[in-house]
Amino acid sequence: MTIKSVTTDALQETLQVGTDDVVLDVREKEEFAAGHIKEAFNYPLSELEERADSLKKDTSYYVICQRGMRSEKASRYLHDLGYDVTNVEGGMDKWHGEIEQ
Repeated sequence: MTIKSVTTDALQETLQVGTDDVVLDVREKEEFAAGHIKEAFNYPLSELEERADSLKKDTSYYVICQRGMRSEKASRYLHDLGYDVTNVEGGMDKWHGEIEQ
């Protein structure tokens, strides 16, 4: 099973142009609070199983973490549940855009 993926630069371009797609940051709350993409919503991987049903099936999601491992795991999980997800390769370590705290 192949999960769609995108680079952080491609995601940044998409966000600059404008999109209805949602960015899900699956890092833990304290990591998210330390700095995140302005448009991102925090859905920690540790809470994803219990919170996944609050996501909408008719929405596309970009999933990001710190380096790309947790987001890949989260993307596979959400994909298996029928969500349209794209894993962000390299995570926040590769993000060159604006960071909000």
